[in-house]
Amino acid sequence: MTAPAPFSHPALLYRGEEEYLAGTLPFVRGGLEAGEPVAVAVPGYRLALLRAGLGAAAGGVRFIDMSAAGRNPGRIIPGVLRRFADAYPGRRVRIIGEPVWPGRSAVEYPACAQHEALINLAFAGRAATVLCPYDAAELDRRALADAALTHPVLIEDGVERASPEFDPEKVIEVYNDVGPEPMDTAALDFDADALGEVRVFATAEAARRGLAGDRLLDLELAVNELAANSIVHGGGRGTLRVWSLPGFVVCEVSDLGRLADPLAGRRPVGPHAHGGRGLLLVNQISDLVRISRSGDGTRVQAHFAVGR
Repeated sequence: MTAPAPFSHPALLYRGEEEYLAGTLPFVRGGLEAGEPVAVAVPGYRLALLRAGLGAAAGGVRFIDMSAAGRNPGRIIPGVLRRFADAYPGRRVRIIGEPVWPGRSAVEYPACAQHEALINLAFAGRAATVLCPYDAAELDRRALADAALTHPVLIEDGVERASPEFDPEKVIEVYNDVGPEPMDTAALDFDADALGEVRVFATAEAARRGLAGDRLLDLELAVNELAANSIVHGGGRGTLRVWSLPGFVVCEVSDLGRLADPLAGRRPVGPHAHGGRGLLLVNQISDLVRISRSGDGTRVQAHFAVGR
């Protein structure tokens, strides 16, 4: 018998609750029977369905509401998948992760697709299986086409097949462009002597656009981390831009630095590591993070939901 590949990343294409349970429950039970730690990270409205389907076996599963833990797709690898897998060193783990569901906004979706592509890099060579369900009845054609690009194996109608379209690097590149800035943008150029001004400018503009309370403090922290990265890694200077999108305040920091690591901000950082925490922190406290890399530099956008 051929040994399983160290990392397996299939996509389950389902239509309706019956197919959802037919594809997920045996996966969970098989992991439990094999003695593998099992986690289920799906939108909250699916958690009760799976718990009921598993019955007494649910007690051996770690359940995570992906609509909260994975609202920003940039949090999922470090804060959900790696956090669970790293808790069991030397053991194979089994995870259901559903980061793409009906209701994800058009603003969020590109980051979801990139996340699915980056899982293949983050878990390359590791003993893990991450099954990603896709609602083939409700999601649009783009999401299903991207699923074939980001998953080497597709499961549909109980049949497992290799995906001939598998090309995660293509998805990373396709969604690399974060788009132009809107007309209502406020901008500030800064250098190492202006970090205090950057924080004041960002919070004033965000407050004017409706952000308040603790989220205003989170935005200030995120902007400070991004600006500090520009000083250290982006040529000593950068530009802060702030604008509004429906339901969000967006802060973008751009500079001439080149962010070569596609997993930057998604790698867990140990307590004794030097550096690597800035983008990770920004991902943890933002509702959405988008990164654009080009020969002209790097743009990082942190989105903060207004009134949520």
